[in-house]
Amino acid sequence: MSNLELLTPENCAIALIDFQPAMYQGVQSHDRLVPFNNVQVLAKASKLFKIPLILSTVAASSFSGLFMPEITDLFPGQEIIDRTSMNAWLDAGFRKAAHATGRKKIVLAGLWTEACVLFAALEMLKEGFEIYVAADSCGDLSPEAHERAMDRMTQAGAVPITSLQYLFELQQDWGRAATYEGCMTIMKEHSPYGLQIRFSKWALGEHASEAGPAA
Repeated sequence: MSNLELLTPENCAIALIDFQPAMYQGVQSHDRLVPFNNVQVLAKASKLFKIPLILSTVAASSFSGLFMPEITDLFPGQEIIDRTSMNAWLDAGFRKAAHATGRKKIVLAGLWTEACVLFAALEMLKEGFEIYVAADSCGDLSPEAHERAMDRMTQAGAVPITSLQYLFELQQDWGRAATYEGCMTIMKEHSPYGLQIRFSKWALGEHASEAGPAA
């Protein structure tokens, strides 16, 4: 079964949809800092592992505002596909970008779950894509709205994941030295475990050079 195949840097792409100020204002399913923080994990992991990326906004100049700079600054020169439609798949530019990745496995995250994520997920499943939804990077008008949208997508065949699961699945082996430090940096910046990493390194002697002579 294809959903038993792990995500790798070679087999997936990612689409981040509508992480814009007006859309964040409606989020009541989570503390707004939850998707704000977790989508940065997705973006930084995608940059680290060179994953094909799609960024899309809705009505950026007329209503919703620009895509969050914490993401766009990571990808200078990246095209941002602006739409009028809630359903990203109705936009020819988005469809073209999705097919241009050359990947069947597409990771989705966006605001709001019940519209911009759900609609794209269902459409892309019909097109034969394998959809993975980073649930903790999405947000909606209420917990009920988010959860029912996640239920509907999983019932349709989408696979729910989390932002750190995406990072870990791309790394898989801490012996992969080329991306090890990058993974550690992402965790230190965006995960509770990162606090433990910082303390452990300090406790194991990282601070020794800063210590004065023993009394």
